[in-house]
Amino acid sequence: MTPSELSATLPVIDRRALLRAGAAVGGTAALAGWFPAWAQSASTGIIAPLPTVSGSDVTLRIARQAMRIDGKPFRAIGINGTVPGPLIRLRQGQKVRLSVSNELDVDSSIHWHGLLVPFQYDGVPGVSFPGIKPRSTFVYEFPVNQAGTYWYHSHSGFQEQEGLYGPIVIDPEGVDPIGSDREHVIVLSDHSPLSPEAIFRNMKVNPGHFNMQRQTLGGLLAGRDQPIKDRIDWGKMRMDPTDIADTNGSTYSFLVNGHGPRDNWTALFKPGERVRFRIINASAMTFFNVRIPGLRMTVVQADGLNVRPVEVDEFQIGVAETYDVIVTPSDNRAYTFVGEAADRSGMARATLAPRAGMVAEVPPLRKRPLANMTDMGMGDMSGIDMSGGSMAGMDHAAMGHGAATMDMSAPAPAPDAAMPEMDMSGAAPAAGAMAGMDHGSMKMRDFSAAPQVKRDPGVQTISPMPMDRTGEPGQGLQDIGHKVLTYRDLMALDRNPDVRAPDRSLDLHLTGNMERFMWSFDGVKMSDHHAPIPFIEGERVRVNLINDSMMSHPIHLHGHFFELVTGHGDHAPRKHTVIVQPGGKVTFDVTADAVGDWAFHCHLLYHMAAGMMRVVSVRPRGEAA
Repeated sequence: MTPSELSATLPVIDRRALLRAGAAVGGTAALAGWFPAWAQSASTGIIAPLPTVSGSDVTLRIARQAMRIDGKPFRAIGINGTVPGPLIRLRQGQKVRLSVSNELDVDSSIHWHGLLVPFQYDGVPGVSFPGIKPRSTFVYEFPVNQAGTYWYHSHSGFQEQEGLYGPIVIDPEGVDPIGSDREHVIVLSDHSPLSPEAIFRNMKVNPGHFNMQRQTLGGLLAGRDQPIKDRIDWGKMRMDPTDIADTNGSTYSFLVNGHGPRDNWTALFKPGERVRFRIINASAMTFFNVRIPGLRMTVVQADGLNVRPVEVDEFQIGVAETYDVIVTPSDNRAYTFVGEAADRSGMARATLAPRAGMVAEVPPLRKRPLANMTDMGMGDMSGIDMSGGSMAGMDHAAMGHGAATMDMSAPAPAPDAAMPEMDMSGAAPAAGAMAGMDHGSMKMRDFSAAPQVKRDPGVQTISPMPMDRTGEPGQGLQDIGHKVLTYRDLMALDRNPDVRAPDRSLDLHLTGNMERFMWSFDGVKMSDHHAPIPFIEGERVRVNLINDSMMSHPIHLHGHFFELVTGHGDHAPRKHTVIVQPGGKVTFDVTADAVGDWAFHCHLLYHMAAGMMRVVSVRPRGEAA
């Protein structure tokens, strides 16, 4: 595309200025101003002199702008004129003052994701501060008490979806135990030509609106996916095994540092260098499966905190998670960085190469996964006698026991795990503990298994046998022939700062109705429940997250890190965001050491907007009474 053609498509940009830039340095350089220095199409890395905003006083400006993805113009909201926003590079132990000006016509905000800051600077409108009014400036000021890879984003409306996000790198006070010759930041995201409001409206009207990967008659005749009886039985349950992602490649472009797959963002290296990738999932709705074919990755940091190195071929990164990995490319050739959407509807793609302009083979999208019995919260039923006894009267095929749906790899439930009854509506009861199953609707809603969950149309299912799935790699990654990271692989590099036993336990159910696009905690939307979850300063709480839905949820707690209970004792991995897989459960211990009100929510943007959010209130111990 010539500079003239480019300027003709973008009337919002001054034509003469763009032509002058094109005449001076060519079309590619003319586009360079749309990206911060660290995200230029061919990046040498974040090495000195640092192409960042840094220091004790940082100024950020939020405004509407245009951006180009794979040569096409899109509307966006940027920071300091770029999408993603500028890399903020700080040092542990310093104090920082961030002046954020809002040039939008609506309120805005910035949340410092993963940073431990005073609650009034956490940046969540309606929870910790009133927001930033149009044409006004808010000053965030706090000490930087940690090191690692983090990011920032808007917590106002759907602005995050439109491009209001950027990376943060905090260098440790002393010597970084993770040595590297070169660093690159990779910000993964998703962007659509549709407005976020249109996306949300489409999902509310038809939750499967964007799912273009449903099972078809042609697939059935070709022997693909589920056999006919399983399809009929899942239809009776009004459940779609292809419903892996609400919004996907049918409307999204998947981006690396603001670049589309055809833009070929390139991270440069010299053969033999130890290269550190700081990978951030800043998407609104997309889980990415990350791999670099031909290179193994050593995971050295999760959510900004160091972990014992673990070598993998691939990992799933949930929305709002970060992972730092080390690669050591020895050959003088290019490699493809693949960020494949979890439902296989598209990919973010970049290149790792010794020279700009090089490309490597881009692998095709893999077969999309199907949800199975484990995702339905039925656990592993392979050891259960299906011929009689407690399972008498049950339609086995209706439970999805075909080879296409049974997950035989998950650990078996505890020997005393009872199978609860199902919700009955119109079916005559049969004998045994499974007698309440309605073979017509098959809606699994046994509220006796979750008494605190509100009986509401927003709760479609209650997982009968939720399992700890932290030893599993994520949907579609169970049997792909190479090593995939699991949460149980992670161990903290340093001993946890608080190793006390929990003072109490708290169960929270992740609930939803996928047919109505309703999402909540314990069956109650944020808008219908204003009382916070009460914590007392200094107390130790064990939180059990039980996913009663058939979708993965990345759950984020503001203002705190928590320790995943995965069997690693005082070296449990510490995180601020955790994926709770479908029909699964995650347990973590948290020390309520930050007084104030803190958001606690699913980080799928439209799930949070639909109601899957609460407030955690940590009160000073003296005020506990």
